[in-house]
Amino acid sequence: MKLHEHQAKTIFADAGIPVPDSRLATTVDEALDAVDEIGYPAAIKAQVHVGGRGKAGGIKIATDREEAEQYAEEILGMDLKGYTVDSVLVEAGVDFVDELYVGVTMDRGAGEPVLMVSTEGGVNIEEVAEENPDAIAREHVDPAFGLHPYQARKVVYEAGVDADVALDVASILTTLYDLYEENDASEIEVNPVMITGDRDVIAADAVMNIDEDALFRHPDLEDLAEESYEDDLERKAGEYGFDYVRLSGNVGIIGNGAGLVMTTLDLVDYYGGAPANFLDIGGGAKAERVTQALDMVFSDENVDAVVFNIFGGITRGDEVAKGINEALEQFDEIPKKVVVRLAGTNAEEGMEILNTDLVEVEKTLEDAVQRAVKNAEEVTQ
Repeated sequence: MKLHEHQAKTIFADAGIPVPDSRLATTVDEALDAVDEIGYPAAIKAQVHVGGRGKAGGIKIATDREEAEQYAEEILGMDLKGYTVDSVLVEAGVDFVDELYVGVTMDRGAGEPVLMVSTEGGVNIEEVAEENPDAIAREHVDPAFGLHPYQARKVVYEAGVDADVALDVASILTTLYDLYEENDASEIEVNPVMITGDRDVIAADAVMNIDEDALFRHPDLEDLAEESYEDDLERKAGEYGFDYVRLSGNVGIIGNGAGLVMTTLDLVDYYGGAPANFLDIGGGAKAERVTQALDMVFSDENVDAVVFNIFGGITRGDEVAKGINEALEQFDEIPKKVVVRLAGTNAEEGMEILNTDLVEVEKTLEDAVQRAVKNAEEVTQ
């Protein structure tokens, strides 16, 4: 679960991390009132769950009331990478001379949390990691013993942070780790930490993502979730009870099991296609669930073709086939070609039942994926 910047900054401030004076606004008038209280210059920052807000026009610096009104009108209601901006954070400008990056995340390869510090703050840290990995200092933390104070100091000094602010930066990093551990976070970072001319250290941004599986331990954090900011298809998947991830390709994928779906994803890529989604409809494939799954993939404008990978286990293959037939018969027109592969209990009976006027049938997963990839290619040619 992602927290908004203003939510994360409230948590940071309560923990003692210095943050700029700010106000949340949902209307232009509220934004102007906030700027009048804070003063100029002031940042008008879109509150949406995406990165790169500044480059996309979601962050503006106002130097007077006229600019503040203009920027608030431009940002509120704008479409920012597919998300509608319903609120902005109005924040006091920081007169800085340097920018740093600090963060804590899980290094899955090492099986331990890792502290990260870089003097190349204010830019996409993923780009820094790819183009200049030596610019990021790292320190792993044994979760059994926790973070030792010397480790925070060590990684800050290794990053090349100026000595006169190094201890303040280490203090922020230590607090971030405490918040990471206490709140079952999956990621927590500040980019940038700004160093002012007076050598004050201020968290000018805030990212905090929580492990959703641990939310039962944090009801106060669960209350911060804002479903209105989720992708429409992801929200629909939540309503249907599907495991769903939207991807950037054009081959829609539906399966009844995470392993089946992942295998299908890999094969689509192997045969030269690009997966449009991960969609696991779970156990069974009754007509209602199949209809819901098809509604989702047909609603995705990026999808040009669909592959159904179903294994009949507890739910028999013939029942699955009936469900697929009933689901497709509810559509006046099948908007995208659907390829079905059935395996498992009563798979042969199911293959015979499938209405080939509505779907294309293949006996093997490899053949089904190749046909779906070809169908998608034909649409784009």
